[in-house]
Amino acid sequence: MPDTRDRTATPVRAAGAALPAAPDLLRTALADARSPRVPELSPYAPERPFPWNAPVAANVGEPGAAIDLDRVLRLSLAAPAGAPGRLRPVPSAGALHPVRAHLLLGPKCSLPPGRYAYDPRTHRAHLRGPAPDGVPPGALVVLAVAASRTVAHYGHRAWPLLLLDTGHAAAALALAGAATAGVLVSLDADGSLLSAAAGLPDAPDWLSTWPGTEPELPLAAVRLTPPGGSSGTEPPLNAWAALPRASAPMPQPGADTTPPRELAAARHLLHRIAQAPGRPGGTWHPASRPGEVTDEALEARRSAPPEELNRPPGNELLARILATARSVRPDGPSWTVAAGGAAPALYAAAPGEAGLDVRATGDARPTLAHWAAGQRWIAASGAVLLAHGCPEDASRATVRGSHLVAGYAAGTSQAHATALGLRSRPIGSWQQADLGAALGDTPGRDWIVHGLALGAPATTPGIPATPPATSAPTPATPPTASAAPAAPSGEEERP
Repeated sequence: MPDTRDRTATPVRAAGAALPAAPDLLRTALADARSPRVPELSPYAPERPFPWNAPVAANVGEPGAAIDLDRVLRLSLAAPAGAPGRLRPVPSAGALHPVRAHLLLGPKCSLPPGRYAYDPRTHRAHLRGPAPDGVPPGALVVLAVAASRTVAHYGHRAWPLLLLDTGHAAAALALAGAATAGVLVSLDADGSLLSAAAGLPDAPDWLSTWPGTEPELPLAAVRLTPPGGSSGTEPPLNAWAALPRASAPMPQPGADTTPPRELAAARHLLHRIAQAPGRPGGTWHPASRPGEVTDEALEARRSAPPEELNRPPGNELLARILATARSVRPDGPSWTVAAGGAAPALYAAAPGEAGLDVRATGDARPTLAHWAAGQRWIAASGAVLLAHGCPEDASRATVRGSHLVAGYAAGTSQAHATALGLRSRPIGSWQQADLGAALGDTPGRDWIVHGLALGAPATTPGIPATPPATSAPTPATPPTASAAPAAPSGEEERP
């Protein structure tokens, strides 16, 4: 993927430059992320060493511990063997892996109670502090993002990717834990409360509290409870938050410099999006995994190369994946699937029954390829699962929920697709992708938030690969197409 060829070199603006007024900040940032504006050229941001150097805890805990964290983390967040540079089985926000996991452990876990920072490269947990007295059995995992590398690479398009990737990480944990533990997921708990529970400074105070370190912004949490334990009680975030702050990370070279304006703006925006003062403890939804998904399927998940995605899955399989995406969370975006094959069409779920209902006829894939930063391979993919909604004037809660739930549901759908023998590849960055307007509805109300390309394996009989059509669906092509630069076929978008 070209990193710089289509990017314009622009002087970095001062970190203290005025941001839009608070009521307009989110709407401006959302419109900018969806615009065809190409990210500015930024200096390369190398990966920094894992910052938490506290003692490593062995995976031993109470005899007969109910929650095997070695297994849960190995199947969800650990770097897969034989995949240098990858921290999880699928690419993450352009393979930059911004999500970090903080483990808040009570009794009945395979690690002793306490606060830990998890290193996915070494598959080790670093002890950062004790647990509160009387904390209930089980584990809380707070998911936070370190934004610098993603923003350096994707600029103003980065912050939605950070939300999407957090959703994927939450899904990975939930899928791994659901086989042996009760799982609850919160995608709307207050970010400041999550910071305090994880023993981290609140985002605005981070650099003054721990100078020379990179801020981490919590966005979601996953709770694991032992079988037979009480999962109906309120997760103990307040008990963890009442503890003194846990140990600090190591200072990182370059982290003590004044952040570029886009990085400062992204951190400020994510902090504001994560504020939930009306219900700081969040809402917690039970999680399960589709019946076909096994530990082996979780280990087999991969983001397939585009050349493995050009055979259309059958409509029965597409209907099952669409049903999975829609059922994961009731409060997320809408879902549609654009299918290729002999009779390409845009499908929604059939009302009141299993199956697909035609929403528009014709081939939407070339338009989707144009909208997805010009990734031409999408036009030849077998099908694309689409999350859409999040209007241009959406509230903070809607923007946060739409992106986190889209990532969470796409992550669950990808695991289900793997279990059903399908190939898949997430698609995160979308420009001018106003699906509602393309279908003749009111503009600005129904935007594509996330996508998952799907393809049948080459051994599947009966459905040949088909080339992308040049005709547009009816009425699924917008009157004005994105000016986003094209990425070479077979490559992830790297603006």
